[in-house]
Amino acid sequence: MMRLSPNIAALALLLWAGTAAAHTGDAAGAGFVTGFMHPVLGWDHVAAMVAVGLWGAFLGAPAIWVLPVAFPLVMALGGALGVAGFPLPGIETGIAASALVIGLAVALALRPPIWIAAVIVAVFAIFHGHAHGAEMPEAANPVAFAAGFVIATGMLHLAGIAFGLLAAHPAGRVAVRSMGAMIALGGLGFLTGAL
Repeated sequence: MMRLSPNIAALALLLWAGTAAAHTGDAAGAGFVTGFMHPVLGWDHVAAMVAVGLWGAFLGAPAIWVLPVAFPLVMALGGALGVAGFPLPGIETGIAASALVIGLAVALALRPPIWIAAVIVAVFAIFHGHAHGAEMPEAANPVAFAAGFVIATGMLHLAGIAFGLLAAHPAGRVAVRSMGAMIALGGLGFLTGAL
């Protein structure tokens, strides 16, 4: 994992540079960069996406890659539904519940069969994707915007995986489960309006 960190840091810097790298017009700023920043600037999104990586790492192979791959794939579908204007009730509730439920799964060290964990993650991914798609600016390029939020999501999953790998050690398991509890409390705060 340590060999990947310089590459991930370099990718993050390149993505952060966004419009300065090649494009200076509004279309670039309202496309990839805006899509990339949407999940990163929403604490409810950050908490849930980090939790997915944490849970995958906690569960081990194959969940360590199945959950973080399933989430953005299904999230892109949810994004397309949002762009198309397909109504989905309870979006904010679904997003907040994702942090609560997945955070609790980590905190309680739940180990369901992989297909159940993947279904849980996929259901919540629909809500996150719909929110991203529905909030896409009018001037945005949908493909660039979607690429931005999918890549940002993957990076947040990687952050969760990196922290979740601490679970390989007894003290690390406590730290990972504690992080899950904090995420669950955040989710509860989002649900109740306290955060």
